[in-house]
Amino acid sequence: MLTTAEILKKVKELEIKSKKLTRHLFTGEYHSAFKGKGMSFKEVREYHAGDDIRFIDWNVSARFNHPFSKLFEEERELTMMLLVDISASSLFGTVHARKKDLVTEIGAVLGFSAISNNDKVGAILFSEGIEEYIPPKKGRDHGLFIVRELLTKEGKKKGTNLSNALRYLNNTTRQKSIVFVLSDFLDPGFPDALRVAGKKHDVIGIKVYDPMDMQLPDAGLLQVEDAETGKQMVIDSSDYIVRKEYQDAFFNHTEWCKQVFLKAGCDLLHISTKEDYVKVLQKFFIGRS
Repeated sequence: MLTTAEILKKVKELEIKSKKLTRHLFTGEYHSAFKGKGMSFKEVREYHAGDDIRFIDWNVSARFNHPFSKLFEEERELTMMLLVDISASSLFGTVHARKKDLVTEIGAVLGFSAISNNDKVGAILFSEGIEEYIPPKKGRDHGLFIVRELLTKEGKKKGTNLSNALRYLNNTTRQKSIVFVLSDFLDPGFPDALRVAGKKHDVIGIKVYDPMDMQLPDAGLLQVEDAETGKQMVIDSSDYIVRKEYQDAFFNHTEWCKQVFLKAGCDLLHISTKEDYVKVLQKFFIGRS
């Protein structure tokens, strides 16, 4: 368990890293990737050749006996919601970091990207149930609070119920939002809830995985335990068939997740704990802009 001093130090480190990335990499991309709610009236100006005649302000034009056009600007204010899986499987990691550590860092970067654009950001932390709801707000202090909760919050229950989290999102978030779902998606029952959420919000899944989720080492007999169910068994990792079936199960689940998100009209990114998540996010933002 981290001490208060260690938590504050880690929060500060994540803020500095996130702001640096936001300033140098994501500001333009984030701004372009996610559009505002619509167009709002800004002012009128004298009509110029080529202006859309549909936007001529006839009242002002009549008053000054000269054509004037209405000018509009995009309503930029957006709301970002982070749906973060803090179930027991998020604590697994064999390389640079646990899945939870990677998810926390990605969540911090996304949150500060929103805040730097003067958008609101909120979070729903979930396992089998809703562990914490943080209503969306603006500002640095709020961003730091979310990062601190991502760092320290542990699930009271070990399992994953993404459907429950998506339904909670729909019930608590009335306006259309950008929703990032950070999870390993070890829940077979969420497709219907995702379809409903995808009709209302701009949903992007980020599937975080560890290399050993994909491939077992050749290490002889291993006693393994399912982090979420507690089920234990002994497997022979030297057996090629065992390793092949384990790998096939990972790729089958990955393909299933792809299809679920595709059918719901939502995006899905895949990020490994040994991968540079910055490049994956930047490529996604640029592709969206």
